[in-house]
Amino acid sequence: MKQDGIHTLSILVANKPGVLVRVALTFARRGYNIDSLVVSATHNPKFSRMTVTAKGDPATLEQIIKQLNKLIDVIHASEHNTATSLDLELSLLKVRVAGASRAVIIKHIREHQAKLMDETDDSLIIAQMGTTDELNSFESLITKYGLVEMVRSGKLLMTRGKETT
Repeated sequence: MKQDGIHTLSILVANKPGVLVRVALTFARRGYNIDSLVVSATHNPKFSRMTVTAKGDPATLEQIIKQLNKLIDVIHASEHNTATSLDLELSLLKVRVAGASRAVIIKHIREHQAKLMDETDDSLIIAQMGTTDELNSFESLITKYGLVEMVRSGKLLMTRGKETT
């Protein structure tokens, strides 16, 4: 049995109320759960870009994309992969520090091209930008030092070369 993969979609939509709900319902009706969702205005304020990450069956995803492209306020919806696009995420991690662990954690921050954003006597807030795998790796490393909380942006994606996303 083929394992369901992680899919990243870019959806260009009219910047109007209710569009997000209609897009989300298209996924829900097909039994797809949205793992991450980033929505922001484009350089043209009439449009917004949605970047959706979801796991599931490729055939069902193909049907979702066809249905999305039929929605009145959807300009274009398509799936992207890392060969043809660049994707990044941002994470903020708050980690507990005590004694000698501070120096070790700061060393890890440098090694993983992360940035120390805030420092108190008992905690650090770290920002990291990178691929999903890079963020997952750093999170796994930092967890053993006492991860207090974490937030992630979800993927941002742009097609490489002359083609528009």
